[in-house]
Amino acid sequence: MKNLLTLITLLVLAALLFSACEGPMGPAGADGEDGKDANETCKLCHNPTVVDQKVVEFNFSKHKYGEAAFEEAGNAACSPCHESEAFKYVCKNNIPATFTLNATTGKYVNDYSATTSIAYGILSCSTCHSSLHSNYTGTEFFPLTTTAPVSMTMWKGTKTINLSQNGGTSNLCVKCHQPRPLTTSTSLSDGNVVDYNSLATNPGDNFYDSTIGNAAPNKVLPSYRMHVHYGTVGAIFAGQGGIQFTGSVAYANSGHTTEATCSDCHMASITGRAGGHTFKVRSGEGALTSSTTWNFNGCNVTGCHTGYNSSDELHWKTPRKVISDLLNALAVKINAVGEGTNILHSETDGEANLWAGLTTGNFDGYLNIYDPSTNPSGAWKNPGNTNSWTTEQKAINTALPTFPTLKNVVAGSIINFQMCLREYSLGIHNYKYAKALLQNSIDAMTVAGI
Repeated sequence: MKNLLTLITLLVLAALLFSACEGPMGPAGADGEDGKDANETCKLCHNPTVVDQKVVEFNFSKHKYGEAAFEEAGNAACSPCHESEAFKYVCKNNIPATFTLNATTGKYVNDYSATTSIAYGILSCSTCHSSLHSNYTGTEFFPLTTTAPVSMTMWKGTKTINLSQNGGTSNLCVKCHQPRPLTTSTSLSDGNVVDYNSLATNPGDNFYDSTIGNAAPNKVLPSYRMHVHYGTVGAIFAGQGGIQFTGSVAYANSGHTTEATCSDCHMASITGRAGGHTFKVRSGEGALTSSTTWNFNGCNVTGCHTGYNSSDELHWKTPRKVISDLLNALAVKINAVGEGTNILHSETDGEANLWAGLTTGNFDGYLNIYDPSTNPSGAWKNPGNTNSWTTEQKAINTALPTFPTLKNVVAGSIINFQMCLREYSLGIHNYKYAKALLQNSIDAMTVAGI
């Protein structure tokens, strides 16, 4: 009996304790619509054929499993394209792609940036579908986070991409998938974006003078990572942003530029690990290989192609070979400046170089300049500041040959090479524009005696 009384006492105390912690009851919620269960609203989207299916597909997307969102967290400059919250921030606040001169320092500042407090978040559904869970209906997937014309950060906002078809949905993709600015040195110059127009109009001028090296009037010091980044596809697709040298090919765009959208091909009905919310057109990983499985469902639709596949000579094999041959020919011209030592960096590993196999030299768009952390086997002496390096690293660098002088025509050709290599499709996105950039770069190099 004593044990029973003890148990009853403990139960009563527990009940009193939990009731004391509960607190006062909140106000009653609004009445639901007569005859409807609120949970049924959720099922409009959260069911096996809508959200559930898209989530499974998204898990195969590099937007989901890519490492950049973790690497760039807290980086205000890179986060607008790599962090979900930062991307939504620049869209919501219409952050311009301009550069502003700081009157105090005399240096230019890139305005297209987030803040460190918002520079986080892996890409998710709400990154692109910013209206999710706002009214809990089946129409919340739209509007998208942005469909506005995109000011090119590479050109500090002086050029704009506007893929207006289908309500501008492709502009959402191009907002990130665009090249970044190549800027001048903040120690030798003012940190402004390189004057790309001068590269084409004054091809014979010096872009970098090796006899001067790390000193003015040089404005840019060549380095392993002297490039316009990786997201060049948006610019190529739109026919914008390349260094347009005068040459034998007129600048024009393929039909894709005005007749297709990014989603037409990259979100076509899914096959294998490609299509839908994987955003892939092929099931393979890493560099392009002969075993790649392509998804051409988006190509073979009414009004576009019929029976399109990787054996199609006219629309697939021939144009890709033309662009590959032009990339190889331009690489020969660029490397010739090194007089026996390649300027362009090679990498055969398909995991390290997503463009391995696209050129005979397995070039990745980087320059073959020594850097102890990013390119320790570089063939050329790094002309930059080496104060932070170890004595051994400085000795290795000093023993290497001096990187050669670059004319504007060479610098512009390197940019065009990077853009046409890294758009990844060997010209399928916009064959006419890619061909013109490459062939006219070759023509300009030839005129310059290279």
